[in-house]
Amino acid sequence: MKQNRIVVRAPATVANLVCGFDVLGLALDHPYDRIAITLLDERVIRITHDDEYGLPADPEKNVMGVALLALLKEVKEVAGFDVACTKGIRPGSGIGSSAAGAAGAVVGANKLLGNRFSKNDLIRFAMEGEKIASGARHADNVAPAIYGGITLIRSMEGPDIVQIPFPELYVTIIHPQIEVKTADARQILKTRVELKDAVHQWGNVAGLVSGLFLKDYELIGRSLEDVIVEPQRCILIPGFEEVKKDSLRAGALGGGISGSGPSLFMLCKDPSVAAEVETMAKERYNKMGLPVLTYISKVNEYGVQEEVMPIVGAVS
Repeated sequence: MKQNRIVVRAPATVANLVCGFDVLGLALDHPYDRIAITLLDERVIRITHDDEYGLPADPEKNVMGVALLALLKEVKEVAGFDVACTKGIRPGSGIGSSAAGAAGAVVGANKLLGNRFSKNDLIRFAMEGEKIASGARHADNVAPAIYGGITLIRSMEGPDIVQIPFPELYVTIIHPQIEVKTADARQILKTRVELKDAVHQWGNVAGLVSGLFLKDYELIGRSLEDVIVEPQRCILIPGFEEVKKDSLRAGALGGGISGSGPSLFMLCKDPSVAAEVETMAKERYNKMGLPVLTYISKVNEYGVQEEVMPIVGAVS
């Protein structure tokens, strides 16, 4: 029987991974958005939000709607979607809120259409949603959201996505309650980079990817350094330098700004260190009088997943 409704969980993501601006990203187990999608036999997209964020319902102004419109351009038969989203990822948090919506919508829609599109096709569609959210088509959030794990965008043509093996990693997300708009964070970036800085950064990206492949935690930690973007963007985030220093003292491998901020992320070898980083970050922001939200998560290996409802009356 053809499936006409699906509920998916679309994960939060961390983009850039310090040195990999626009080319590296990872998926988190939580938080996540919950998106229910129903296949319709008319060419229409209806969107509702069951949350307090006031996101637009107009599909041409909504990241899910724009992504689905891109998908429908390549669907010959008459079809549409009713989409109901409950956001668990706060908009403007820097952990891929818009990407989760766009990725979750196209993955769920593709399932209802018989999985006719490849993951790379779905990334193409989802990037259209990212464009309306941030003003740029980038895949460093939607790629890990769709593929899961840690991904490298080798090229936007295709796109060409490489899944990177990785050791066990825990991620502490620290979200000070301020707003940093992605478009604004992009505007402050320099348009030219010194060759010596570019060479330094290339070494860090290669070192990070190698460290993940080799499961070399020390190499991972040494490579989590950004000499191009972070020095400009960190001024937008109060307490950034102090929280980063606290986290390293607590035993974190390293970390930095998640996407364009304001969230920070810290990679850790084990959950006890991740918890200590969380505690120290809360204490730091409490002293500053700035509210903060935190999450601890393993790296999500699967990306957007169908939500499996428990069988009523099942014996456990």
